[in-house]
Amino acid sequence: MKALLLENIHPEATRILSEAGYEVENRRGALNEAELIDALDGVSLLGIRSRTQITEKVFTSAKDLQAAGAFCIGTNQIDLEAGARQGIACFNAPYSNTRSVVELAMAEIVALARHLTDKNKQMHDGLWDKSATGSHEVRGRTLGLVGYGNIGSQLSVLAEAFGMKVLFFDVVDKLALGNAQRVDSLDELLARAETISVHVDGREENADLFGAAEFAKMRPRSLFLNLSRGFVFDPSALAAAIRSGHLAGASVDVYPSEPKSAGNPFTSELQGLPNVILTPHIGGSTKEAQVDIGRFVAGKLLDYVHTGSTVMSVNLPQVQVPAQQGTRVLHIHRNIPGVLARLTQSLSSHEANIAFQALNTTSEVGYVVTDVTSARPGLVEELMEIPGTIRVRRLD
Repeated sequence: MKALLLENIHPEATRILSEAGYEVENRRGALNEAELIDALDGVSLLGIRSRTQITEKVFTSAKDLQAAGAFCIGTNQIDLEAGARQGIACFNAPYSNTRSVVELAMAEIVALARHLTDKNKQMHDGLWDKSATGSHEVRGRTLGLVGYGNIGSQLSVLAEAFGMKVLFFDVVDKLALGNAQRVDSLDELLARAETISVHVDGREENADLFGAAEFAKMRPRSLFLNLSRGFVFDPSALAAAIRSGHLAGASVDVYPSEPKSAGNPFTSELQGLPNVILTPHIGGSTKEAQVDIGRFVAGKLLDYVHTGSTVMSVNLPQVQVPAQQGTRVLHIHRNIPGVLARLTQSLSSHEANIAFQALNTTSEVGYVVTDVTSARPGLVEELMEIPGTIRVRRLD
């Protein structure tokens, strides 16, 4: 059994998979499509972070792959539907590094309000400028959150502890925490908030969310932060808004185009601008978060392989399973009429004594877990012949 972990995933994942009997190969950088296809020969489990793209071609070529894990929050680098069509379960870490991102965002809000990066550069250049010009407390200021999910809502609570007023806009109806207030539109948020922080997911609708028009709608001398996805904003438009003085500062952690590996060159229109903080996609990169991510995702991959559990899978129907009772048969199929009837017929014809069975479906895929305490030989082979079957696994 082999596992491939890319992009410098924390050693905790290697430890967990190795102790489970896997031969683990670690690579520091990302792989392109052709490199990844070659590397997946004989690999059962794949772990990536944000830079490696798992495309449909990768999924269809990886005949031995059973599950893939994104050791991060985002999954837009994975063709999840293609993975489901091949019966390959995908998992991520939706909660493990939220606190790390929130703490960085809060620190950057304070740093931008006080022009700390500019003051720091002046001191390193030998210039003593003990001035309060352009420097403000965040207490009493209004923070506008674009996206109120796990990260946005936590930042809301922390910002209120600093004395900020919090507004948020989300396309999904979310329960406000503390004294945060929901607004009805993005335009309203831009007009009312003095600091805008973006915390949206990787869905296509969020592409180009912030361009020249949106920056122009922000309050004069306000601040902009993006610690979510690189494709949600236009760096050129943000740079223009900074140069013109319309925006007083910005902090960016993610970019439309990012280097594949550490040490590779990075260029951006935002480099060299005053009161602009640029970080190399490290929002969730704390030791605490990376240990937890390594433990969580590796555990989910092993749960799926060893028990068939798809709880928190991001592409297969979620089925929670009890302790195994006898032989467990896992059947992934296209969600078309007649599959379950054929499955039941096959179990009956093989005189299978069913101890447990659970089914769940999405619009495209169905997943049935069945524990049998007795069955005639050839059951799995017959289940493979059911029209619409994607994959069948047997756990003894």
